[in-house]
Amino acid sequence: MGQLLNDEVLNKYESWLNDRNIDAATKQELQELSGQDGEILDRFYRDLEFGTGGLRGVMGAGTNRLNAYTVGKATQGLANWLLESNVASPSAVIAHDSRNNSPQFALDAALVLAANGIRTYLFNSLRATPQLSYAVRELQASTGVVVTASHNPPEYNGYKAYGADGCQLIPEDAEKVIAAIARIESFDEIKRMEQQAAEEAGLLVWLDEKIDNSYVETVVAQSVNQELLHGDLGKNFKVVFTPLHGAGNHPVRDVLAAAGFEQVYVVAQQEQPDGYFSTVKSPNPEEKEAFTLAIELAQEVGADVIVGTDPDADRMGAVVKNNEGEYVVLTGNQSGALMIHYLLSQLQQRGQLPDNGVVIKTIVTSEMGEAVAKHYGAAVENTLTGFKYIGEKMTAYEASGEKTFLFGYEESYGYLTGTYARDKDAIVAAMLICEAAAYYSTQGKTLYDVLQELYQQFGYYLETQQSRTLKGIDGVQQIAAIMNGFREQPPVEIAGVAVTEVLDYSKGIQGLRSENVLKYMLADGSWFCLRPSGTEPKIKVYFAVKGSSTEDSIYKQECISTAVMQRVDSL
Repeated sequence: MGQLLNDEVLNKYESWLNDRNIDAATKQELQELSGQDGEILDRFYRDLEFGTGGLRGVMGAGTNRLNAYTVGKATQGLANWLLESNVASPSAVIAHDSRNNSPQFALDAALVLAANGIRTYLFNSLRATPQLSYAVRELQASTGVVVTASHNPPEYNGYKAYGADGCQLIPEDAEKVIAAIARIESFDEIKRMEQQAAEEAGLLVWLDEKIDNSYVETVVAQSVNQELLHGDLGKNFKVVFTPLHGAGNHPVRDVLAAAGFEQVYVVAQQEQPDGYFSTVKSPNPEEKEAFTLAIELAQEVGADVIVGTDPDADRMGAVVKNNEGEYVVLTGNQSGALMIHYLLSQLQQRGQLPDNGVVIKTIVTSEMGEAVAKHYGAAVENTLTGFKYIGEKMTAYEASGEKTFLFGYEESYGYLTGTYARDKDAIVAAMLICEAAAYYSTQGKTLYDVLQELYQQFGYYLETQQSRTLKGIDGVQQIAAIMNGFREQPPVEIAGVAVTEVLDYSKGIQGLRSENVLKYMLADGSWFCLRPSGTEPKIKVYFAVKGSSTEDSIYKQECISTAVMQRVDSL
């Protein structure tokens, strides 16, 4: 087989070819790889890792791929963990997005859970990730699963597991599931029930529109200005929306309609589910290119604001008009600051802003939203990257009553207001940012105008992110070398600005769990942060500055990012 393949990899490959549980089509796919040592190595050099966010990987045959067998093994591990926890009358909810194979993977998972005696509620078609989180809480289920790879390229899919509070599994629980999966030595140990038998036994229950309607009503209830759109404003304010071929199409439209928006234009070419995401390079509202068709439609109809959601509708991007009438894509940090400003100012005006309110963000999210929140008297807390950590704090405060959750967000376009879910929700974010845009339009302002006012009041914050995609076993080693290089020989200055503090989160600092993240604070108040992605084969580098003007911030950012990325690329 060649020098690339060691005995362990070769044995794994051949065991799949000889396993009676593996179907003929999968074996044929593997047989066609004969002689392709590099491809066999990449598919079998490791088991696809069930990290703290579950599974995510390229679809295909092999232990390092997402397929019916790796999904089945993960689900059996999840079932074993649940049963070992002695949960009374265990149950689960499963949802999936528009990706290729997502419906089948969701059904596969449901039938494994059913075979383990776990009643499983399954959505009958694609649903948004926040709907899964909501349904787990509403149905008082023991766990939840959503089959999605968020905004990854079309060849990817994934599997995220949730706890009874509707939050993605926190590390302590994820580690128990990982251990349970590791104890499964053979596909013979994976139980599976036939669909008809599971339905007849009441172990597979299909969810209907009742849970959808309840979700829509709950999201609309998060509006802080429900009377705003009654009358002419609701009739005349124009929104363009793109679901980017994903699960946001119906819930976003239903929520906007219920909130009072009568003119919502959907990008027709991107309305229907499409696992290949054929109209975009990447189905990611963080990318300006993803809004090309939406901007064309907005120009045609004279839209006031554009919103877009990723395939599983947990991330929302917004596009607004600048002073020249051009449509510009807001960053996640900008949208977050605008929503915090609108939400908290409205609550304050109504005398509804609690004394113990809290906004929760991540360590790589801009301090601009923090400055706005504190202006309104809200506390601000930081978590590690990942909305599960925000959800975990929400659950703790809900139980203790110590603080009242107001808003949670990440720079990567994830937002939540309300306590009905424990994951980021693009649907409520789309409603809130459209409501804010409509409100400020009554004052003759666009969201761009309001953003400039916030800059003048709080400072010219500017953030960016760069990344390097490094695939395969060589990429894993290269990412480790970059992190080790910065950790073992930390820079003393960047672009002539002194590094004043190194925050190594692998040491469990600031009361947070240990995580492989490095953050460097600079003398002028800027910072940059290195973090290997937990869901993609890439290392992400975040940059944040605060300048005296837009031009000053841009200059600072360019200097720092250029210097840091030169060092990243040299390692």
